[in-house]
Amino acid sequence: MIQYKEFTLDNGLRCIVHEDNTTPLALLNVLYNVGSRDEDEQHTGFAHLFEHLMFSGSVNVPSYDEPLQQAGGENNAFTSPDITNYYLTVPAQNIETGFWLESDRMLDLAFNENGLEVQRKVVVEEFKQNYLNQPYGDVWLKLRPLAYKKHPYQWATIGKEVSHIENAVMDDVRAFFKKHYSPANAILIVAGNITFERAKELAKKWFGPIPSGERYERNLPVEPPQTEARYLEVEAEVPLTALYKAYHMPARTSPDYYAADLLGDVLGRGDSSRLYNELVKEQKLFNSISAFPTGSMEPGLLIIQGKLNVGVDPQAANAAVEAIVERISAEHISDEELQKVKNQAETSIVFSEIELLNRALNLAVGKLMGNPNHVNEEGALIQAVTSEDIHRQAQQILRPENCSTLIYKAAPGNEAREELEEVLEEE
Repeated sequence: MIQYKEFTLDNGLRCIVHEDNTTPLALLNVLYNVGSRDEDEQHTGFAHLFEHLMFSGSVNVPSYDEPLQQAGGENNAFTSPDITNYYLTVPAQNIETGFWLESDRMLDLAFNENGLEVQRKVVVEEFKQNYLNQPYGDVWLKLRPLAYKKHPYQWATIGKEVSHIENAVMDDVRAFFKKHYSPANAILIVAGNITFERAKELAKKWFGPIPSGERYERNLPVEPPQTEARYLEVEAEVPLTALYKAYHMPARTSPDYYAADLLGDVLGRGDSSRLYNELVKEQKLFNSISAFPTGSMEPGLLIIQGKLNVGVDPQAANAAVEAIVERISAEHISDEELQKVKNQAETSIVFSEIELLNRALNLAVGKLMGNPNHVNEEGALIQAVTSEDIHRQAQQILRPENCSTLIYKAAPGNEAREELEEVLEEE
């Protein structure tokens, strides 16, 4: 059970404090209610660009990292389709340094052309290195627009194309900051070896004077139901042909989410899952295969992905996956199999809560969904799922017309080189 207390500042900043006096550290986690789904279709990648810009200096602090390092602290951030999250840890006695730094960049950024140019180049290089010039790197750049036709989940967090970042101008950057980066659109988590009273005092001191800003009201296009199977085949310089299948599934906030999540576990979580047992161990069609949900705040995707063994026909491999999918849609799973995936899910939750950062992030995400206690209720929600719930979700989700399939073929000659390299390594 994760204990916490809440308060809200006059400017709308929602704050949660989780005391843990067993650690010498204190942590600040600032979640902004903005992700790549909130971008304009002609200016994608801005949420991720801002993740970088937030470290380029704020209105009163030209260097974010230097004072934090002097206080013995560390920091990082990440962007997703749904949120942008910043966090830092410091020795507990130096936590006020963290409040100072995070509040100053929430107040305003330095916004200079040099900083924008530096971070623009960094993000463009990341786009090229991790998405365009890396084997399988562009999978999500192809799979998302195949599965989504209306909703902004159709582009990856990095953006639709590199030119959107290359052409970012200061006016667009300022407007994005003003719209999304304010106390009204943020959630502050203070965790670790700090009392509630001290955390509240520091929050009022450093964040309280910041103008509220306007609460961002999301009004995104709704993705219409998929009514026919979609299929895309590409060829690239990759070592093994890969298969990706994306099925539309309920949002993380839906009452049906955990049944759909456990359905994915039955299909492809670990070496004892159905897909792995039948297609890796028995039929030896795949080198690896798994299934997982995107966990999106709005209706997301249940993904099946796997790499084929050399020489396997991708159409035969796809048919084998679909045979298993069809079978699980037609039958109820056993009580034993259901309990196994429930135990796996609960074990993951328990182990994740060992980390202070995970506890803080889970509280923040729960608060964003309207219930910070969600982190303490998740186990019960998992245990409440029945075999009938999973059967119902299987029939709803795993329909052929609800699926987008991407076959990512290894160009001729690549698989042969892979086999030769393995032989040479063994010798």
